Amino acid sequence: MLTTMLGSMADVPKDLMQEIKRLEQLFTVDTAKLKAITDHFVKELEKGLSVEGGSIPMNPTWCMAFPTGYETGTFLALDMGGTNLRVCEIVLTDEKSEFDIIQSKYRMPEELKSGTSEELWEYIADCLQQFIESHHAGEKLDSLPLGFTFSYPATQDYIDHGVLQRWTKGFDIDGVEGKNVVPMFEAAIAKRGAPIKLTALINDTTGTLIASAYTDTKMKIGCIFGTGCNAAYMENCGSIPKLAHMNLPPDMPMAINCEWGAFDNEHKVLPRTPYDIIIDKDSPRPGQQAFEKMIAGLYLGELFRLVLVDLHDNKEVHIFEGQNIDKLRKAYTLDSSFLSLVEEDPFENLSETGDLFQNKLGITTTHPELELIRRLAELIGTRAARLSSCGVAAISKKKGYETCHVGADGSVFNKYPHFKQRGAQALREILDWAPKKNSKEEDPIEILAAEDGSGVGAALIAALTLKRVKEGNMAGILHPENFK
Repeated sequence: MLTTMLGSMADVPKDLMQEIKRLEQLFTVDTAKLKAITDHFVKELEKGLSVEGGSIPMNPTWCMAFPTGYETGTFLALDMGGTNLRVCEIVLTDEKSEFDIIQSKYRMPEELKSGTSEELWEYIADCLQQFIESHHAGEKLDSLPLGFTFSYPATQDYIDHGVLQRWTKGFDIDGVEGKNVVPMFEAAIAKRGAPIKLTALINDTTGTLIASAYTDTKMKIGCIFGTGCNAAYMENCGSIPKLAHMNLPPDMPMAINCEWGAFDNEHKVLPRTPYDIIIDKDSPRPGQQAFEKMIAGLYLGELFRLVLVDLHDNKEVHIFEGQNIDKLRKAYTLDSSFLSLVEEDPFENLSETGDLFQNKLGITTTHPELELIRRLAELIGTRAARLSSCGVAAISKKKGYETCHVGADGSVFNKYPHFKQRGAQALREILDWAPKKNSKEEDPIEILAAEDGSGVGAALIAALTLKRVKEGNMAGILHPENFK
């Protein structure tokens, strides 16, 4: 990246050039550091699977198989996000890995997020009932199996059970944390007499893994790189010491929801800058989600903002001189899409970036300031992509995967410029791959855009669960009251 910028940096004054070099040193993560982070990551994955536990929870999901591609049936999928509620009906057809989908989105009213738990579940049940009435008016329906994507940290003792560890995404509803959310949800459904049976409670990362594996047999890991970050993969039950008391067959697969945003909460290995430390200190939960705070979309714009405010307030550096930067001083006023626009500016004079600062922040920029702004955005975006690959490399090393596909979803993966290429380059460095012979040659481990995890993935996990019920081997996996 620096080589493309040097030619246009001839007019950058000495004080700004020194700052650019300082920021490069702060935010650049070299190959040796990536390898050290990955090695520590492998140990933390193992610790999370063991009885002692660690900062990465490594939650068993009770999703016990990859799909074959020949699953059939009609399923509902419910995805409860921070902004919208999505309801899908998915028909898995007789054709291999083929499905039909109809879906509706419902706005999640802001007042529900701090209301009562009854109001939340009643609203969700109303949306499900509306969906069924609009698509199946007048039909007599058997009970439709439902896969519920509940993407909040939850402990699962069975696949149709989930104890909420803590609310995220702006929710703060009393009386739900520490409780199993399934009976609350089922009570609201029963009250309406809707023909729905919750079959599986899933995390969006597990759904991403299963949906991607449905159409691609090389798929071994599912990841989310968006507002937050996470991953799921299949582990053998014999490699999960904390489940040893259940006497599950050692070679039986079990999808693990890593919740890896919490990697290195102890600050042993991640190369945190003073700006990362401020983000953590000022966050609602200091000391938690150390990895996520360095690579997830929620924080990239804030990192960028903190650096610019710091430079402006440094009397040795002359940036935005004599200008009112009150808008820039407002925490979380910039998001990762702002950085995306800076990195995408195609003009050599960075005129689009100049317009962006003028329109959004009321700041008039000089050309040297724009050069620093562009370089800073590149450094933050590149660091996020390179660090995110450490998690993928760690699972690959732990499992001994020399070749596989990784399904990734999320706004940062799908929309942030160069994120995929930078991540691929970091994987190449960590895993010591030989140089490509030509541009068409695939990498041994490739991170690809994922299938719809919270829709198709939820339906498939419901289908796989019902298959196990029919085979009679759900004891210890489905809640005993539901085990027939």
